[in-house]
Amino acid sequence: MRLLPALAVMILFSPADSARAGGDGRVMEIVTFRLVAGATEADFLAAAAGTEDPLRSQNGFLGRTLTRSDAGVWTDHVLWSSTAAAMTGADAMMANPAFGPFMALIDGQTVEMRHDPVLWQMD
Repeated sequence: MRLLPALAVMILFSPADSARAGGDGRVMEIVTFRLVAGATEADFLAAAAGTEDPLRSQNGFLGRTLTRSDAGVWTDHVLWSSTAAAMTGADAMMANPAFGPFMALIDGQTVEMRHDPVLWQMD
């Protein structure tokens, strides 16, 4: 592992970023899963797009990213303003019919979910 010189670290770690070091209550919801047999990436991404408006309307929602590993494991990263917002949002989304097509493509037996505090972030 190559270490960066101190000047490079100072440039990469700006004052705006350092203000966030140590956390500010934000929480990253991290959900890993596989798709059900026969589900295509295109179908899943279309179903994910159908969840955009209801998710954006949730108090405390800050952002979302979907990733997929080469091994076919998906990760849904959802940034919330707090743990309470994450829990309230998750409950609301599970009850929202817009999430039905999205959830139907996920193999429920493979789902792992956690909520980790955001300790540092670069925008």
